[in-house]
Amino acid sequence: MNRLKKKFSNLEKKAEKALITFVSVNDPDFNTSKQIILSLPNFGADIIEIGLPFSDPMADGPVIQRSSLRGIKSGFNLLKTFKLITFFRNQDNQTPIVLMGYFNTISHFGIKRFFSNAKKVGVDGLIIVDLPPEEHDQLMAMDKKFNIDLIRLVTPTTDEKRLKLILKNATGFVYYVSVSGITGTKKPSISKVSKNISKIRRLTKLPIVVGFGIKYRKQIEQISKFADGVVVGSSLITVIEGAAEKNYNVKETLHDVQAFMKYLTTGLN
Repeated sequence: MNRLKKKFSNLEKKAEKALITFVSVNDPDFNTSKQIILSLPNFGADIIEIGLPFSDPMADGPVIQRSSLRGIKSGFNLLKTFKLITFFRNQDNQTPIVLMGYFNTISHFGIKRFFSNAKKVGVDGLIIVDLPPEEHDQLMAMDKKFNIDLIRLVTPTTDEKRLKLILKNATGFVYYVSVSGITGTKKPSISKVSKNISKIRRLTKLPIVVGFGIKYRKQIEQISKFADGVVVGSSLITVIEGAAEKNYNVKETLHDVQAFMKYLTTGLN
């Protein structure tokens, strides 16, 4: 059983839901990013989603766009990212890590080389935001060879025909995008999200998590009643951004991140 399956299985046994935290790697710099990611499990994160900075992040709102730019300006590259994950795995071999990014980054690095390195350092899942299911065939062989889950996105506008296509080769979990639009800019309708999650459950046995627009403890409490987990990204990155703007050191930044995580985690059980 891989780390993602084990995590969701263990949470289900405890009647708990997954808190998935999204942060951009190398934001605001390599060392601070490393310390934040190393600390997130202790702060309550069940799964860590690491964003790969990209110059044209079409699915991301202003907050994550700025974090991508900070990461790029601080010298982001995939080799540094794999080095950071190696540091993480030396301390934590249980918490699942999912990389989220855009196909250009992976293609430029080399698909086989990317998967080989990702497997070696302990990456569990991959979300490629801009690669539609019709183009996933070129990655399926790598998915099976290296046992890295390819996690699919489903949106409010996904009809049943396309949903079946998306779910056909989905692994790990299903990521339901709660709003039509980019990250961190809209508040989801809980009733609509619940209704759409019910439709997806009829077609898959995979865990379903909800992301985009999740900022508040109340939202987490509501969504946790019908979903298997929630993804918190922009609001967490806002905390990191605030610390960077105030020129906080690593210790002060971690203090702010921990305080925010404490606020969130009370709504998950």
